[in-house]
Amino acid sequence: MDIAKSIKELRESTGMSRKEFSEHTGIPVRTLEDWEAGRRTVKEKRNVSVIQDADGNKIVVINDIVFKGKRSIAWEDVEKYLKRYVGDIYPIAEDNEIIYIGSELPSEYAGSVYTKKLKGADAKAKANAAQAIPEMIEIATNGVFEENRKAKHGRDAKNGWYRYDTRFALPVYGDDRNIERYNIFRGRLLIRHASSGKKYLYDILEIKKETGKSCQT
Repeated sequence: MDIAKSIKELRESTGMSRKEFSEHTGIPVRTLEDWEAGRRTVKEKRNVSVIQDADGNKIVVINDIVFKGKRSIAWEDVEKYLKRYVGDIYPIAEDNEIIYIGSELPSEYAGSVYTKKLKGADAKAKANAAQAIPEMIEIATNGVFEENRKAKHGRDAKNGWYRYDTRFALPVYGDDRNIERYNIFRGRLLIRHASSGKKYLYDILEIKKETGKSCQT
Protein backbone atom coordinates (compact mmCIF):
# COMPACT_ATOMS: atom_id res chain seq x y z
CA MET A 1 0.00 0.00 0.00
CA ASP A 2 1.32 3.45 -0.95
CA ILE A 3 0.44 5.46 2.17
CA ALA A 4 1.46 8.82 0.71
CA LYS A 5 -0.74 8.26 -2.35
CA SER A 6 -3.68 7.08 -0.23
CA ILE A 7 -3.54 10.13 2.03
CA LYS A 8 -3.29 12.52 -0.91
CA GLU A 9 -6.16 10.86 -2.80
CA LEU A 10 -8.30 10.90 0.34
CA ARG A 11 -7.71 14.63 0.91
CA GLU A 12 -8.32 15.51 -2.73
CA SER A 13 -11.54 13.47 -2.79
CA THR A 14 -12.91 15.72 -0.03
CA GLY A 15 -12.02 18.89 -1.92
CA MET A 16 -10.27 20.23 1.19
CA SER A 17 -7.05 22.18 1.31
CA ARG A 18 -4.25 20.77 3.48
CA LYS A 19 -5.15 23.25 6.21
CA GLU A 20 -8.85 22.29 6.12
CA PHE A 21 -8.02 18.57 6.07
CA SER A 22 -5.63 19.09 8.98
CA GLU A 23 -8.34 20.80 11.03
CA HIS A 24 -10.85 18.04 10.18
CA THR A 25 -8.59 15.05 10.94
CA GLY A 26 -6.11 16.41 13.47
CA ILE A 27 -3.15 15.52 11.24
CA PRO A 28 -0.57 18.34 11.32
CA VAL A 29 -0.20 20.26 8.06
CA ARG A 30 3.53 19.51 8.05
CA THR A 31 2.82 15.78 8.30
CA LEU A 32 0.42 16.01 5.34
CA GLU A 33 3.06 17.84 3.35
CA ASP A 34 5.61 15.13 4.18
CA TRP A 35 3.20 12.34 3.21
CA GLU A 36 2.24 13.93 -0.09
CA ALA A 37 5.83 14.81 -0.98
CA GLY A 38 6.94 11.26 -0.22
CA ARG A 39 9.23 12.33 2.62
CA ARG A 40 7.37 10.17 5.15
CA THR A 41 7.71 6.55 4.08
CA VAL A 42 7.23 3.02 5.43
CA LYS A 43 10.14 2.33 7.77
CA GLU A 44 10.90 -1.16 6.54
CA LYS A 45 9.99 -3.19 3.50
CA ARG A 46 7.47 -5.88 4.33
CA ASN A 47 6.52 -8.86 2.20
CA VAL A 48 2.80 -8.10 2.22
CA SER A 49 0.23 -7.64 -0.54
CA VAL A 50 -3.53 -7.22 -0.96
CA ILE A 51 -5.61 -9.50 -3.20
CA GLN A 52 -9.31 -10.14 -3.82
CA ASP A 53 -11.09 -13.45 -3.31
CA ALA A 54 -13.64 -14.92 -5.74
CA ASP A 55 -16.36 -12.72 -4.21
CA GLY A 56 -14.35 -9.53 -4.64
CA ASN A 57 -13.53 -9.19 -0.92
CA LYS A 58 -10.02 -8.11 -0.01
CA ILE A 59 -7.48 -10.22 1.86
CA VAL A 60 -4.08 -9.08 3.12
CA VAL A 61 -1.53 -11.72 2.14
CA ILE A 62 1.45 -12.05 4.50
CA ASN A 63 4.18 -13.94 2.69
CA ASP A 64 6.64 -14.48 5.55
CA ILE A 65 6.30 -16.22 8.92
CA VAL A 66 8.45 -14.02 11.14
CA PHE A 67 7.22 -15.23 14.53
CA LYS A 68 7.42 -19.03 14.48
CA GLY A 69 7.38 -20.30 18.07
CA LYS A 70 7.07 -24.09 18.07
CA ARG A 71 5.53 -24.14 21.55
CA SER A 72 4.80 -20.52 22.35
CA ILE A 73 5.15 -17.08 20.82
CA ALA A 74 7.81 -14.67 22.08
CA TRP A 75 5.33 -11.83 22.53
CA GLU A 76 8.05 -9.47 23.71
CA ASP A 77 9.49 -9.69 20.18
CA VAL A 78 6.06 -8.92 18.71
CA GLU A 79 5.76 -5.89 21.00
CA LYS A 80 9.17 -4.67 19.91
CA TYR A 81 8.23 -5.14 16.25
CA LEU A 82 5.02 -3.12 16.64
CA LYS A 83 6.85 -0.08 17.99
CA ARG A 84 7.91 0.77 14.43
CA TYR A 85 4.33 1.83 13.67
CA VAL A 86 3.88 4.24 16.59
CA GLY A 87 3.17 7.73 15.31
CA ASP A 88 1.91 6.54 11.92
CA ILE A 89 -1.53 7.19 10.44
CA TYR A 90 -3.49 5.02 8.01
CA PRO A 91 -6.83 5.52 6.24
CA ILE A 92 -9.68 3.02 6.05
CA ALA A 93 -10.63 2.88 2.38
CA GLU A 94 -14.30 2.05 2.94
CA ASP A 95 -15.28 5.10 5.01
CA ASN A 96 -12.24 7.42 4.79
CA GLU A 97 -11.64 7.31 8.55
CA ILE A 98 -8.10 8.16 9.66
CA ILE A 99 -6.61 5.70 12.18
CA TYR A 100 -3.66 6.64 14.38
CA ILE A 101 -1.13 4.29 15.93
CA GLY A 102 -0.49 5.31 19.52
CA SER A 103 2.17 4.27 21.99
CA GLU A 104 -0.20 1.85 23.78
CA LEU A 105 -0.72 -0.45 20.78
CA PRO A 106 2.46 -2.58 21.11
CA SER A 107 1.89 -3.53 24.74
CA GLU A 108 -1.87 -3.99 24.38
CA TYR A 109 -1.57 -6.08 21.20
CA ALA A 110 1.11 -8.33 22.67
CA GLY A 111 -0.03 -8.44 26.30
CA SER A 112 -3.82 -8.11 26.46
CA VAL A 113 -5.99 -10.65 28.28
CA TYR A 114 -7.24 -11.79 24.88
CA THR A 115 -3.72 -12.34 23.55
CA LYS A 116 -2.68 -14.33 26.61
CA LYS A 117 -5.55 -16.76 26.04
CA LEU A 118 -4.54 -17.50 22.43
CA LYS A 119 -2.89 -20.82 21.65
CA GLY A 120 -1.54 -22.70 18.66
CA ALA A 121 -2.44 -21.48 15.19
CA ASP A 122 -4.49 -18.51 16.45
CA ALA A 123 -1.57 -17.20 18.54
CA LYS A 124 0.79 -17.62 15.61
CA ALA A 125 -1.70 -15.85 13.34
CA LYS A 126 -2.04 -12.83 15.60
CA ALA A 127 1.72 -12.56 16.09
CA ASN A 128 2.39 -12.58 12.35
CA ALA A 129 -0.52 -10.27 11.58
CA ALA A 130 1.64 -7.58 13.19
CA GLN A 131 3.50 -7.41 9.87
CA ALA A 132 0.39 -6.17 8.06
CA ILE A 133 -1.12 -3.53 10.34
CA PRO A 134 -1.25 -0.81 7.62
CA GLU A 135 -2.96 -3.04 5.07
CA MET A 136 -5.37 -4.59 7.58
CA ILE A 137 -6.54 -1.09 8.47
CA GLU A 138 -6.85 -0.12 4.81
CA ILE A 139 -9.17 -3.03 3.89
CA ALA A 140 -11.26 -2.89 7.08
CA THR A 141 -15.04 -3.04 6.59
CA ASN A 142 -18.35 -2.97 8.47
CA GLY A 143 -17.46 -0.47 11.17
CA VAL A 144 -19.71 -0.72 14.23
CA PHE A 145 -19.84 1.78 17.10
CA GLU A 146 -20.24 0.89 20.77
CA GLU A 147 -20.33 3.02 23.90
CA ASN A 148 -17.48 3.00 26.39
CA ARG A 149 -18.52 0.88 29.35
CA LYS A 150 -15.40 0.96 31.52
CA ALA A 151 -14.48 3.87 33.76
CA LYS A 152 -10.77 3.25 33.22
CA HIS A 153 -11.20 4.26 29.56
CA GLY A 154 -13.02 7.48 30.45
CA ARG A 155 -10.36 9.57 28.76
CA ASP A 156 -8.56 7.39 26.24
CA ALA A 157 -11.89 6.17 24.78
CA LYS A 158 -14.18 8.98 25.92
CA ASN A 159 -16.08 8.93 22.63
CA GLY A 160 -16.51 5.16 22.54
CA TRP A 161 -15.15 2.34 20.42
CA TYR A 162 -15.36 1.05 16.87
CA ARG A 163 -14.93 -2.50 15.62
CA TYR A 164 -14.11 -3.33 12.01
CA ASP A 165 -13.81 -6.64 10.18
CA THR A 166 -10.52 -7.46 8.49
CA ARG A 167 -8.96 -10.55 6.84
CA PHE A 168 -5.47 -11.84 6.25
CA ALA A 169 -3.74 -14.94 4.92
CA LEU A 170 -0.62 -16.76 6.12
CA PRO A 171 1.51 -19.28 4.20
CA VAL A 172 1.54 -23.02 4.88
CA TYR A 173 4.83 -24.73 4.07
CA GLY A 174 5.34 -28.25 2.78
CA ASP A 175 8.10 -30.68 3.73
CA ASP A 176 10.27 -29.16 0.99
CA ARG A 177 9.92 -25.73 2.70
CA ASN A 178 8.03 -24.32 -0.27
CA ILE A 179 4.68 -22.62 0.20
CA GLU A 180 1.81 -25.00 -0.54
CA ARG A 181 -1.12 -22.69 0.16
CA TYR A 182 -2.33 -19.84 2.36
CA ASN A 183 -4.74 -20.18 5.27
CA ILE A 184 -7.22 -17.34 5.56
CA PHE A 185 -8.01 -15.72 8.91
CA ARG A 186 -10.53 -13.12 9.98
CA GLY A 187 -10.18 -10.64 12.83
CA ARG A 188 -11.74 -7.53 14.35
CA LEU A 189 -9.92 -4.24 14.69
CA LEU A 190 -10.68 -2.56 18.02
CA ILE A 191 -10.38 1.22 17.68
CA ARG A 192 -10.74 3.70 20.51
CA HIS A 193 -12.20 7.17 19.92
CA ALA A 194 -10.22 9.47 22.20
CA SER A 195 -11.33 12.72 23.84
CA SER A 196 -9.16 14.53 21.26
CA GLY A 197 -11.45 13.21 18.53
CA LYS A 198 -8.73 11.00 17.06
CA LYS A 199 -9.24 7.28 16.49
CA TYR A 200 -6.50 4.90 17.58
CA LEU A 201 -5.99 1.22 16.83
CA TYR A 202 -6.09 -0.48 20.24
CA ASP A 203 -5.93 -4.20 19.45
CA ILE A 204 -6.96 -6.91 16.99
CA LEU A 205 -9.44 -9.42 18.43
CA GLU A 206 -11.56 -12.44 17.45
CA ILE A 207 -8.84 -13.92 15.24
CA LYS A 208 -10.03 -17.18 13.74
CA LYS A 209 -9.16 -19.32 10.75
CA GLU A 210 -11.90 -19.44 8.13
CA THR A 211 -12.76 -23.15 8.15
CA GLY A 212 -12.16 -24.90 4.86
CA LYS A 213 -10.85 -21.78 3.16
CA SER A 214 -7.41 -21.41 1.67
CA CYS A 215 -6.06 -19.60 -1.34
CA GLN A 216 -3.30 -19.75 -3.91
CA THR A 217 -1.42 -16.62 -4.97
